[in-house]
Amino acid sequence: MEKHETFHVEEKVIPAREHVEYVESSSVSLEGPSTINEKALIRRTDYRLVPWLSLLYLLSFLDRSNIGNANLFGLSKHLKLTQNQYSCCLAVFFAFYVLFEVPSNMCMKAWRPSMWLPLIMLAWGVVMIGMGFVKNFEGLLVARIFLGITEAGLFPGVSFYLTQWYRRYEINFRIALFFSAATAAGAFGGLLARLINEMDGVAGYHGWQWIFILEGIVTVFVAGASFWMLFDYPDTARFLNAEEKEFVKARLALDNDGCSQAFKYKFVKDAFLDWKVWVFAAMFQGSLMPVYCFSLFAPTLTANLGYTAAKAQLMSTPPYVLAAITTVAAGYMSDRLQKRGIVAIVFAAVGALGFTLLLATNIPGVNYAGLHLAAAGVYPLIPVVVSWGSNNCGGSLKKGVATAIIVSVGNAGGVISSFIYPAIEKPRYFKGHGINIAYCVFVIFSAAFMTFYLGNQNKKKDARNAARDHPWTAAERAEHEDRGDDVDWFRYTI
Repeated sequence: MEKHETFHVEEKVIPAREHVEYVESSSVSLEGPSTINEKALIRRTDYRLVPWLSLLYLLSFLDRSNIGNANLFGLSKHLKLTQNQYSCCLAVFFAFYVLFEVPSNMCMKAWRPSMWLPLIMLAWGVVMIGMGFVKNFEGLLVARIFLGITEAGLFPGVSFYLTQWYRRYEINFRIALFFSAATAAGAFGGLLARLINEMDGVAGYHGWQWIFILEGIVTVFVAGASFWMLFDYPDTARFLNAEEKEFVKARLALDNDGCSQAFKYKFVKDAFLDWKVWVFAAMFQGSLMPVYCFSLFAPTLTANLGYTAAKAQLMSTPPYVLAAITTVAAGYMSDRLQKRGIVAIVFAAVGALGFTLLLATNIPGVNYAGLHLAAAGVYPLIPVVVSWGSNNCGGSLKKGVATAIIVSVGNAGGVISSFIYPAIEKPRYFKGHGINIAYCVFVIFSAAFMTFYLGNQNKKKDARNAARDHPWTAAERAEHEDRGDDVDWFRYTI
């Protein structure tokens, strides 16, 4: 008789936890001959996934925001751009970025992440190189359109992809590590642009052209390597053996929401018609718009403190370093506390305080402190809000589409960010700072509302489950699995 290994997952009750199905990772065990070290396995998975994904996002954020550095070194001057034309080139990227995020996630879900993500990265790297050769406003505008189309799939794609490898209260920390690359791009981008600009005149090209060309070449090289560096899902990962693959699937089963994992267009419709998804999307815009403002205009805001362009690039680095620290800390804290709402509220308040300091006074020291607080507050919101919205969708396709909706609506704020810091309002930028304060306040109130609403829904589900005369059976779950997160066994993350 053929021998089959059986993997058992033990669950222990933790009364103070929000999710009754959640168990500490130490409670996951393999009975029988298995000697798998779970912590070592998760650590190995982290090493194989997170650093490379972070590199991809670092280059993505660097490539979309380096136009601000290029402009500081003469882009608008040499292309004879007006302020409105420059703003249009910033905004058009986000318009097309938003349009292609949902289709991109659907393509990745239907195909293979290890092929789709490198392919779109290769495409935007080629576009970035081409941007170094534009001669006028029209050329730059078209290049930014194609950059938006090709970059659209990375952030929502990776955010969904990580949910297929990690449990519910492990995911925010990994997304925070991944997104911290955006803050590294802010810090590293300024320094890199400063160094590349020294090539001004080499081969007859301006320094700002070399910024686009060299950064695009690096992106193409990394995209090529990504075809070999990325994996699809745990059951096809080459760095896991057969026993480890089964163990990972057993761990993920602890957080299995019991909803359908099939590819049905009904779940796409469900994602678009779920009002909770749109609240999280609006909250994400409230979080991401100040981030884009910061990444696009931090060198300009720092230059307003009296520094030269080169010195402003260097002085804009420390706020990004602080933002990277707070982003990772917030991700770890949110997973550890198993809460999303309160973390979002606290950091949105910090961001609002930072922009208030920028708005209230023109004292250089106070403004520089405000830049630090603004960055430290708004950057951590991104992984917290996107993982919160993703946690509250039942079924993998709805989760993937909802994540793309949340991210795409958030990125629509990038269109707004391109216009709210016009040069004519320097050095105080009342409109820009005021709008960012309003967005941070919106995040505070929307996070408080969703915390209250979702907590109340969990209580109602608990009451209905307690009134049942028997636990949910496998047959009953199968009968109702297409209802997504409406089913009573699905509990919302607050």
